[in-house]
Amino acid sequence: MEQLNPRSRSDRYGSRINRAPSPLRATSVPYLTIMAGSFLPALLIADLMPLAPPLGFLMLLGWRIMRPGLLPVWIGAPLGAFDDLISGQPFGSAVLMWSLAMIGLELLEARFPWRGFWQDWFTASFAVTLYLIAAMVTSGAVLSQPLLIAALPQFLTAVLIYPLLARVIAGLDRFRLTRTRRLA
Repeated sequence: MEQLNPRSRSDRYGSRINRAPSPLRATSVPYLTIMAGSFLPALLIADLMPLAPPLGFLMLLGWRIMRPGLLPVWIGAPLGAFDDLISGQPFGSAVLMWSLAMIGLELLEARFPWRGFWQDWFTASFAVTLYLIAAMVTSGAVLSQPLLIAALPQFLTAVLIYPLLARVIAGLDRFRLTRTRRLA
């Protein structure tokens, strides 16, 4: 039987042993995807009401729910400031709401450390609904029945898109942790 060189690519495990994920990729992917999520609805222009859900906020929720220890609690402030600059909301509104969401998720995680898909979906749906209502109020709109009916497609899209975003975030997390370089 022929002996394979452990350093060669033709052996069964040699190409995957002693590898580590790229530190740059491991730290930057969550932040860049949240920022890209904040930027994407700016490309979709609607006439009267925004139809695209707040993807940046949903990405923040998704990363925080799926990887609880990955994002620090204070990260809601700088990412919210970026979202405020991109979205056109009054500056400070997303800073406050994203920070409160991160604190709320931290408290929820401390109180209920177990998680399931349905609990995650409910948590994200509740948070994004509160976020959209608070965004309407901080933008100067008066909450009324016609306004809420007009915003209903955005609410439904935001709630129904979470499972898809959870799959995307799981794929991004696998990409983030892909082993790329050989350790010394």
